[in-house]
Amino acid sequence: MRRHEVYRFGEFALDVNERRFLKSDEVIPLAPKAQDVLVALVRQAGFLVGKRELLDVVWPDASVEEGILAVHVAALRKALGDRALIQTVPRAGYRFTAAVTRISAPGEGLSMRWPIGVLPAHPAVFELIGRGRSCLLTASRSETPKAVAAFRDAIELDPTYAAAHAGLALACCAQAELRLTPVAAAYSEARAAALRALAMDDSSADAQVALATVLFLSDWNWTGAKRSLERALELDPGHTDGWLVYGRLMEALGDLEQGLAAKQKALERQPSSAAVHLQIALSYWNQRRYDEVIEWANRSLALDPAHLLAREFVAGAYLKKGDLDRHMAESIAHAASHGVPAEALDELKRVYALGGRAGVVEYALRQAGGSAPAVQLALLHGESGNLDEAFRQLDAAIERRDPSLVHLAVAPQWDCLRDDSRFA
Repeated sequence: MRRHEVYRFGEFALDVNERRFLKSDEVIPLAPKAQDVLVALVRQAGFLVGKRELLDVVWPDASVEEGILAVHVAALRKALGDRALIQTVPRAGYRFTAAVTRISAPGEGLSMRWPIGVLPAHPAVFELIGRGRSCLLTASRSETPKAVAAFRDAIELDPTYAAAHAGLALACCAQAELRLTPVAAAYSEARAAALRALAMDDSSADAQVALATVLFLSDWNWTGAKRSLERALELDPGHTDGWLVYGRLMEALGDLEQGLAAKQKALERQPSSAAVHLQIALSYWNQRRYDEVIEWANRSLALDPAHLLAREFVAGAYLKKGDLDRHMAESIAHAASHGVPAEALDELKRVYALGGRAGVVEYALRQAGGSAPAVQLALLHGESGNLDEAFRQLDAAIERRDPSLVHLAVAPQWDCLRDDSRFA
């Protein structure tokens, strides 16, 4: 017979053994980890409980970010109906301020824990999440907004289902990379969604991958991203997105072979995904194996003929091979797919016929003015030989943590600046 651990404060009772939180004998539902945070705080009522201590107590076998505590504390304050009961100590932790009485009596505990967030409450949620994932796996500008819409619809049907929030986080990251929405806003929504997913189910591989993607592409916190990805792949060794992001991370860290190997694991699981084929093309791009880039980007186009990024890779590979005519032909096809008017394409052809590649670069700079992304301007100025302006634009892109710069150390498009001492 074990002793029951029960705490009372005001009209509330917290039954630790049976995992019940009551107000005037009415059960108040809490997410499992929110309940664990409350127990940790109540056990040390009146004392500061540091953030690190809370993370170690509530997530002893997982690597999570401090931001997840704020999610749970907000939920607890809402359940308590009084923000003052949980005091925030800036940059340190939290303190439970209520007068707490512990009641300890013999009793046999009965677990009441329900895995909130693990199973959806509405059957249509499965269909919406499947649709969202399918759209994401295209890595397409036209399909990614559909993924965002599907995950948002799933959340509206069941706001407590972790996988829906994790999917939304990944979709928002994809929107940021494709520049479909302002980057800062997209990553802010992605981070919030990832933390909500982990708050509901810290054993969700989807949620761990979502958080890792934000840490990698937005925060450039590659150590934290690696921990979350390793946790995700431990939970689900067949997680396609997990292997793709892990491969990209390894390449960013300079391990190109391991990066390619990780993406090939994703290919084993999703052999019909245009996104997976395109990520393998990216691996060969970073290895400067341009024939393989063309082969794998064309495989992506065979799966999705309208895939704009795949055509960009084909065009870029021909440029690196020195086949300028083929590069121009692919660039024209890419621009036409993007909806560029025929008269603008005719002008581009005329510029190329008169000035070659150098003329096209100068024309692109004139057209861009100062409104193009700093990354694009840095590359154009670098190719034109204006290195001072190239580095100024590159510094601006780094300051904004542009997600396209995660492979700055290995990507061949930056070779035009690599020999300059300012690149180090």
